[in-house]
Amino acid sequence: MAFGTSKIDPSELTLTDKLIYINRVAKVVKGGKRLSFSALVVTGDGNGHVGVGMGKANEVPVAINKAGATARKSLITVPLAGGTIPHQIELKMGAAKILLKPAAPGTGIIAGGSVRAVLEAAGVKDILTKSLGTSNKTNVARATVEALRRLRYPADVVRERKQAVAEAGEAAKGG
Repeated sequence: MAFGTSKIDPSELTLTDKLIYINRVAKVVKGGKRLSFSALVVTGDGNGHVGVGMGKANEVPVAINKAGATARKSLITVPLAGGTIPHQIELKMGAAKILLKPAAPGTGIIAGGSVRAVLEAAGVKDILTKSLGTSNKTNVARATVEALRRLRYPADVVRERKQAVAEAGEAAKGG
């Protein structure tokens, strides 16, 4: 099964939401300032499922609820090798650059800000991370989820490569 590709039913999981960031936006209009809020929420079951969402509204609780709903819609499955990830990955997404490295048991989550929130929601116990680009919480969280989505088990990669080699051999014989 390819991770992060199939649709996940959030009603089957015990999800916990965590608020990462609230942003207050003031729009100056004729009568003064009009305030609105945007919220960034990560949701996960602590067992390999995680999603991140953003919601905007004129009131904070409504923005948080919208963000949670968006996060539940964008759930992905993360391949875990014990309490860590199967391999190192470095991902550049816009100005956000994320480095995730597997760590030995007992290391803990060495991460900051929104990267830590995403990894805790996913259920990763031991990992080393570094955010190398922007410090924008939204973009860093999205880049972290994308990096987790691109992870694959070594056995799956070997299986895919063997299949590709076999198909290439059949194409060579037929042509």
